[in-house]
Amino acid sequence: MQYREIVAVTGLGGLFQLLASKQDGAIVRSLEDKSTRFVSSRVHNFTPLESIEVFTTGDNVNLTAVFKAMQEKEAQFAPADAKADNNAIKAYFKNVFPEFDEDRVYVSDMKKMVKWFAILKKNDLLKFEEETEETVAEEAAPAPVEEAKPKAKAKTKKEEAAGETPAEEKPAPKKKAAAKKAAADAEPAEGEEKKPKTTRKKKTEE
Repeated sequence: MQYREIVAVTGLGGLFQLLASKQDGAIVRSLEDKSTRFVSSRVHNFTPLESIEVFTTGDNVNLTAVFKAMQEKEAQFAPADAKADNNAIKAYFKNVFPEFDEDRVYVSDMKKMVKWFAILKKNDLLKFEEETEETVAEEAAPAPVEEAKPKAKAKTKKEEAAGETPAEEKPAPKKKAAAKKAAADAEPAEGEEKKPKTTRKKKTEE
């Protein structure tokens, strides 16, 4: 299981691993109690955690940036309890991620992030950098190239029946007919004399 497989489902608390997508919904597994269920897309929406952005006083940041800050400052600031009061939650995020836009990031969102962080930590899914490097390496690896093989020339039906090679590959037959005719005109048959050629004279008028 990897971080990019995790989704949040509207109307359902916690986080889920997306197992299979269907035309009318998806099969998911809860990261808390490991139960598997079908969730209809007609009733619920699915949001991958890796696609969620958070409002800040500057540019928006990906949710992973918030989780990394919470992880890096965990020794300095103990993770907040999602059930803590609003002031305690706000104070916690001012310490670990002071760039939050307080006007657009509600306390309910902060509590949700605290809860999600605890679930991800319990399932050992806070290895964002390692997963990113592996994904980039897989995408950058070139696909193997197959060498093109020359296509064999197709035989005609007559050649297939006779078991012969294509006509272009067979040596051309020598023409002997003209030579035989010339020899017959030059030499008489055995026992015969060669008759001289005669010319027919025209009769002259007396």
